[in-house]
Amino acid sequence: MRWERQAVREDDVGALPGMRRLESVMPGWLRSVRTPEFAGVTFHEVHCRSGLNKVPGSSPMPFRWTVNPYRGCTHACVYCFARRTHSYLELDPGADFDAQIVVKTNIGAVVRREVFTPRWQHEQVAMGTNTDPYQRAEGRYRLMPPVIEALADSGTPFSILTKGTTLARDLPLLGRAARDVPVGMGVSLALLDPALQHRLEPGTPAPKARLELIRRIRDAGLPCGVLVAPVLPHLTDTSEQLDALIGELAAAGVTGVSAVALHLRPGAREWFFAWLQREHPQLVQRYTRLYAGGANLPRAYRAQLTERVRTIAAAHGIGGGGLRLPDRPGGLPGDEESSFPDGSLPAVATDAPALSLF
Repeated sequence: MRWERQAVREDDVGALPGMRRLESVMPGWLRSVRTPEFAGVTFHEVHCRSGLNKVPGSSPMPFRWTVNPYRGCTHACVYCFARRTHSYLELDPGADFDAQIVVKTNIGAVVRREVFTPRWQHEQVAMGTNTDPYQRAEGRYRLMPPVIEALADSGTPFSILTKGTTLARDLPLLGRAARDVPVGMGVSLALLDPALQHRLEPGTPAPKARLELIRRIRDAGLPCGVLVAPVLPHLTDTSEQLDALIGELAAAGVTGVSAVALHLRPGAREWFFAWLQREHPQLVQRYTRLYAGGANLPRAYRAQLTERVRTIAAAHGIGGGGLRLPDRPGGLPGDEESSFPDGSLPAVATDAPALSLF
């Protein structure tokens, strides 16, 4: 990529509204970049001050630390729960979340500095809890290898959850890291229909590609759990659909399966309902009723889904191994990097898995 020639000048007022105030909403901003390989996408390169994000003690997640090399995601999943975090940057949680991507270019060096301080306790670090660290731009920026090396060299266990097949590039590095520290691997895959996948997740690798990624992870000697998420009522939640998917996962050698029903918090909710109105208008009223109580589906639906997935997985010889559910409701992954002034999390109830992949 001719990346250096694609920088958007600060005085190019037609390039991006608000360019002159980027430094105020994106501390450490260096430049903004466009390239023909990512039509319609602007990458905002920044120097971050910290790489490790502490998860508040009130969270049910079994890890206390995360690393997120990117903010925003070109996967463009219409349901992404992290969308509203873009509003903290004075960007739109809809189209801007897909097309205005913040890239923490120095995150490897920053994480290395943080994990080699005497006060670091070598606790588990989770990656992929907000936006995908292996979205397509990682092929160019290569932010993950120095992060992985820093964690492994310091004796810090870590886990990665992704939809991105770019992860395959780092399998040799991950294999070496796994000799020194516990390494958990997870792939997110919720459906097999490529047409529906393309409409829901237009920037993600196809289901077959993700199944191949699972095989490659397992062939590299690493465990691989799968997060079947989100499961969408009336679109991807029939027993036949789940059985077909879990059967393919079993054939690929997964070490655990967990499922999460669609969660629609503000930001994602509006964007998803606009998509639903365009693609499946006959379902709008049903979804309106289902989500009348808030971001979650009714508790009975979630409990029934959990039980069905467990039964189907067991029939295919798969346990829950690797994707632990929190013991109580609480925040979703992704809020640990919110810009709330006091760093606190919003109170939301969810059955989202804790993404603990050990």
